[in-house]
Amino acid sequence: MIMLLNAVPEKAIKKQSFSYRVKQDFKLNKLKYLMVLPVIIYFILFAYKPMYGILIAFQDFKPQLGIAGSEWVGLENFTRFFSDPSAKRVIVNTFRISIWSIIIGFPAPILLALLINEIKNKVFKRVVQTVTYMPYFISMVVMCSLIKVFTQSDGFISHFLGNFGLIQTNLLANKSLFLPIYIISGIWQTIGWDSIIYLAALSGIDQEQYEAARIDGAGRLKQMIHVTLPGIRSTIIILFILRMGGILNVGFEKILLLYSPSTYQVADVISTYVYRMGILNADFSYSTAIGLFNNIVNILVLIVTNKIAKKTTDSGLF
Repeated sequence: MIMLLNAVPEKAIKKQSFSYRVKQDFKLNKLKYLMVLPVIIYFILFAYKPMYGILIAFQDFKPQLGIAGSEWVGLENFTRFFSDPSAKRVIVNTFRISIWSIIIGFPAPILLALLINEIKNKVFKRVVQTVTYMPYFISMVVMCSLIKVFTQSDGFISHFLGNFGLIQTNLLANKSLFLPIYIISGIWQTIGWDSIIYLAALSGIDQEQYEAARIDGAGRLKQMIHVTLPGIRSTIIILFILRMGGILNVGFEKILLLYSPSTYQVADVISTYVYRMGILNADFSYSTAIGLFNNIVNILVLIVTNKIAKKTTDSGLF
C-alpha cells in the first residue's frame, strides 16, 4: 500500500484533492452557486466575449468581410493616431480635465462626509444628506440642459455675475471657463452620492477612540485629524486607486452635451474623438485602436498607483 501511494505523483494528489474540495463545496453551497450563475453569464457575454473585437484594432476592418476576413495591418492604426495632429490635443485635454477633477472633486465628498458626521441634530443631518443626494438622480441630459440655460448670456448665473460688474455673456462658449463649469457641475451632481461610502466607513470607527482623545484634551479638529481621518484612510486609498484607474475615462456623455465648436480646442477628449471617428466616420479599426490605447494607459496608471499606495501606506487594491 505504501509503495502504491508513493507511486502516485504529488501533483495528481493535489489536483484530486482540489477537485474533491470543489465538489464538496458545490454540494454544500449549491443555491449560492446558482444565484451567482446569472452574474457570471452576464460578464461572459457582455464583458469577456466582446474582447474578441479588440483584434480589429490591428486590422483594416471591413464589416462585410468580418474580423476573420479583414486585412491584418499590425500597429498601423496606432501609428496613424500618434501622427495625427488631433492626438496631442485630445490626450492633453483628457489628462487636464481628469487630473483637475481628481484634485478638486475627489476630496469634496470626503469633506462633506466629515462635516455631516459632525452634525449632531439628526433631523438637520438627514435634510443635508437628502439635499446633497438629490442632484445625483437628475439625468445627465437634464443636468446639461440646465447648465446651458443657466450659463447663457441671459441665464441665472450670467445675470448673477453681471451684478458684480462682469459682462453678461455665454459662459459655456468661453474656452477658459469650460473646465471650471465642468468640474463644479460634476461636484454638485455627485458629491452627496459619493459621500455615502465615507459616511459608512465613519460609522465603523470605534467610539472609544474619540473618548480617549477627549480625555487627552483633543478638541473636535484634532479628533478629526488623529482619529477620524486615520479611521477611513484605507477607504480613501482604495477609492483613490480606483479613481486613478479611470484617469482617461472622462465623462463622454457630459462633454458631448456641453461642448461646441468654440470649445473644441479645450473640451475635445479621447472618448469624444473615438465617437466621431468610430460612429460618425465609421472608421472602426482606428477608433478601436484609440480605445485600446486608452484602456492600456488606465491599467498602467492603476498598477503604478496601487504599488505606490502599498509601499507608502500598506493599503492597496491588490
